[in-house]
Amino acid sequence: MKKHDFKIFPNIFLLIVAILFFSDAVAQSKKNNELQQIDTLYINYDQGQMKIELNFLKGKSHNHPTFAIWIEDEDGSYLETLFVTEYISKGVFAYADAGEWSWKNEKGETLRPAALPYWSHKRNVISRDSLLIPTPENPVPDAISSATPKGSFVLRTSTSDDLPVSFNILLEINQTWDWNEYWTNTKYPNDKDYKTSSQPSIIYAGEIDSTGTTDKIRLKPIGHGHYSGKDGKLYTDVSNFTTALEIANEITVTITK
Repeated sequence: MKKHDFKIFPNIFLLIVAILFFSDAVAQSKKNNELQQIDTLYINYDQGQMKIELNFLKGKSHNHPTFAIWIEDEDGSYLETLFVTEYISKGVFAYADAGEWSWKNEKGETLRPAALPYWSHKRNVISRDSLLIPTPENPVPDAISSATPKGSFVLRTSTSDDLPVSFNILLEINQTWDWNEYWTNTKYPNDKDYKTSSQPSIIYAGEIDSTGTTDKIRLKPIGHGHYSGKDGKLYTDVSNFTTALEIANEITVTITK
């Protein structure tokens, strides 16, 4: 090799570093753009007297979750649902239940009692065979549902009923296939409903004072739902949860009149 050929190596090294730096910058820019993309949902926004704006900033483990947002009084009594994602609101998912622990590669009826058990038991509407989840013949009204936002979103809505001065806003969220070391796919091997949920649903809540405040209220996780939807209890221990707590990065609510 000629002596001057060694001069090429520093240039190649710098070129490689530049390519790696550029690739990382592009990837980071793409990630930042995805985080900044925010959908705005208008649900019954002009029909009530008290307007609610909920800001949902997705977390690093966000991947097409199912969720419901509703209002309770201070004693925990259900008042009304503000929003629920489309699949669970109709009992129709992208992959229909084919029975015998299998799925059809087509859209159709799929009943998932483990998806949002805390909300469904609070709502307490029996659809079929004592089920408390929406079904195709008894869905949630279209007026309070829409397709699942792809990422971060703002929900602008309003209440349909007069509310007490203080009340609570809750959000229950669940994401399929998010197993971890505790919530494994063999933890309840004969429970089909558990296997459609993985880590159980996480419930967030915040107390609202409607006397005119416009300060943002941050919703905080207060527990989780039953792993297969068999009851509507709030289970407050979330120490064995991992990615389920990273579906949302931050959830805030502002009330205006």
